[in-house]
Amino acid sequence: MMKRLLPVAIGAAVALTLTACDTASTGNTAAAAASIPAPARVAAACKGHNGTLKVGLVTINLQALFFNQIDTAAQRIAKTSGVDLQIISGNDDSVTQANAFDNLIAAKADAIIVDAIDTDGIKPSIEKAHAAGIPVVAVDATVNDPAVSTQVGTANAEGGAKIGKMLAESANNTGTVGVVGALNSTIQLERQKGFTDTVSAAGMTVGTIVDGRNIQENAQAAAENLGWDLSDQAVDALKAGWLKGVVQQDTFTFGYDAMNAAIDLGCHRTAPADIPVPTQIVTPANVDNYRYYLEK
Repeated sequence: MMKRLLPVAIGAAVALTLTACDTASTGNTAAAAASIPAPARVAAACKGHNGTLKVGLVTINLQALFFNQIDTAAQRIAKTSGVDLQIISGNDDSVTQANAFDNLIAAKADAIIVDAIDTDGIKPSIEKAHAAGIPVVAVDATVNDPAVSTQVGTANAEGGAKIGKMLAESANNTGTVGVVGALNSTIQLERQKGFTDTVSAAGMTVGTIVDGRNIQENAQAAAENLGWDLSDQAVDALKAGWLKGVVQQDTFTFGYDAMNAAIDLGCHRTAPADIPVPTQIVTPANVDNYRYYLEK
């Protein structure tokens, strides 16, 4: 009997789903069937160096829906707690992010949140902030540096395991799986390992692994069944029934947790060194409950 090859993409770009960090805002808020979840907690603010506690959020850009949702959640916490939040766009440029750090340090910010474009290139700026006594929270992109006080991000291996379990069940634990990954990305490799370990344990065979390099077109040309993060195209595919599931990163909790950690650290309270945010599985049966991810 010929073995079936089931293509699946572990990277962020898959089968008519767009890369989380590259999905543009559609501005279509009317389609949302569920409200954005409220934060589980709001950290209490304190007095900052110059009166009101000041937090800077250095993001990657202000165009992608993914980053806008992190910003929206951080703004919600800041407004409720009475924190002065300044959001600075990196404009997809690592030098711009470094300059933003210099300005925030000079302004004596009480804490800084960063979603790094270049996780190595941002380290000198983070270390400079640390030397100035300003705690730094890294969100989304993982920055491996002891000067980072708190890291908030996706539980990547868990997400890969979830999608592996879904695929194995849909295939009755049989067949060969071809993987489209992003072999140059630590994050994607974590997802890939969680996935391949799970399908292998279920009795499936892991076949060819193709490097999609985190580029939508590369991954889309090689995979069609499962993916990461909702887009309008992914919702249409889920509704049509040929896309079986999407692992959705909880961008709003990214923003809530990062902002709460920044407030706690800015007020000289403790915050966890690592805050892994669980992923959610979106299927044709529950997609309407997650349409708020198409909002800013």
